[in-house]
Amino acid sequence: MPWTNNSGGGSPWGGGGRQGGPWGGGGPQLPQAPNLDELLRKGQDFVRRFLPHGFGGGKGLAIIGLVLVGIWLLSGFYRVQPDEQGIVLRFGAFNRVTAPGLNYALPAPIETVLTPRVTRVNRIEVGFRSGVDGGVARVGPLRDVIEESLMLTGDENIIDIDFSVLWRISNAPDFLFNIRNPEQTLKSAAESVMREVIGRTPIQRALTEARAQIEQAVRTGTQAIMDQYGAGIEVTQIQLQKVDPPAAVIDAFRDVQRANADRERLRNEAEAFRNDIIPRARGEAERLVQEAQGEREARIARANGEAQRFIAVLSAYSEARDVTRLRLYLETMEEVLRRSPTIVVDDKVQNVVPFLPLNDLNRGAARQAAGLGDKPMPIPAAPATPAARASGVTR
Repeated sequence: MPWTNNSGGGSPWGGGGRQGGPWGGGGPQLPQAPNLDELLRKGQDFVRRFLPHGFGGGKGLAIIGLVLVGIWLLSGFYRVQPDEQGIVLRFGAFNRVTAPGLNYALPAPIETVLTPRVTRVNRIEVGFRSGVDGGVARVGPLRDVIEESLMLTGDENIIDIDFSVLWRISNAPDFLFNIRNPEQTLKSAAESVMREVIGRTPIQRALTEARAQIEQAVRTGTQAIMDQYGAGIEVTQIQLQKVDPPAAVIDAFRDVQRANADRERLRNEAEAFRNDIIPRARGEAERLVQEAQGEREARIARANGEAQRFIAVLSAYSEARDVTRLRLYLETMEEVLRRSPTIVVDDKVQNVVPFLPLNDLNRGAARQAAGLGDKPMPIPAAPATPAARASGVTR
């Protein structure tokens, strides 16, 4: 060996063939280098000690080598869980995708296997930090991240928005190899799209009825960016956790909101009153118009009927004057007599008619029949003169 001389061993600076080192006696003693041949011999002796007698030759070493190669080949079996996807890399480059179950790949360092979870829905928080972020639990209360949550609205107001991005792996090779940090890229893209959407939305709509539209627009825009990058990520949902004005002005803004709510309530009440009274007025007007039209049609019909009747009577009178004159006289007398009270008095009875106020009795009976009163008419005194007595007799 190079550090061993023929005169007794030791280093060239040690005591042996020469006293002391080149700097004088008592120089430092350097350690001797290991003898490789000696180490190999000791290793072979150690292996033979555990092998049966006669098994330490070249044949035994070949068997041991075969066993080791077999163990190395068996190490290529791997299992892919149902929520995972097997990505096989050959010398560090993507080779193939394997399905869930028991699979085989060439052992390392030829092939290596990655098993990302492709069905698990992951979560990224923007504007706040809770106990769970990206599926990893953390200890600590909810914390607001002001630099992420404060945004400018379309009407130049500031709004505080916290939201979560729910996503999963849609293409495992693209997710692993196309982007260096896919989760941070997704977070930055979602925050950028949210700021763009809020920048086009007035603060009033963002706080009230536009939440669903904002979530849908942010999800669509973020998914478009991820597809453009080829990130292999599917954005499943955007959840708005908090949409409020900044903390410094939230009390005043809530007062304004309550005033706006009262204004909207009063406006709705006025609209309801208008919607109630206007249709009723229109219905009443239409009813009056219909009644007037009906009355007009009825009067026109009656006038036409009277005119037709008069024409018919005139035609009949022209053809038979005597008969028509008699018939008209009889009809007229029938109408007159129907309206006049009739009292029949026997001519043989004397001194009866002058003392009975028959006309007054008949008028009282007619008033009672008409419901004008239940009190009987007063009976006047009998007339004293013959003319008055004669005037009490009617047909």
